[in-house]
Amino acid sequence: MTNSKKQIAPEQLILQQLDAYNSKDISAWLACYHPDAVQLDFHGAVLARGHNEMQQRISQRFAEADLHAQLLQRIVMGEWVIDHELIQRNFLEGRGQIELLCSYQVKQGLIVKALFQFGERLLF
Repeated sequence: MTNSKKQIAPEQLILQQLDAYNSKDISAWLACYHPDAVQLDFHGAVLARGHNEMQQRISQRFAEADLHAQLLQRIVMGEWVIDHELIQRNFLEGRGQIELLCSYQVKQGLIVKALFQFGERLLF
């Protein structure tokens, strides 16, 4: 099973990760990440490090009834995949959306680093 995971193209892995996100499948989502992966904002602040922290962070997000990510554009360059997404969310202030720029580094069939740039929140 490990060999097939290593054969997956970076863009295919990121598609699997996005599908797991939209299905709110924590196990499938975490399976796309290396156990020691790190998630950061574009300024370098650590959002989550490792599966335990990532699971805590994403569990809160997956509890949102209207959560859904729409892929607007994808760029692939070697081990890097950059997605421009529009995310529907349930913010404390109400239902809305936010643009998100996601940059994923994939090594040996797993995401090792994810960088996120958040746009402005727009409430419906």
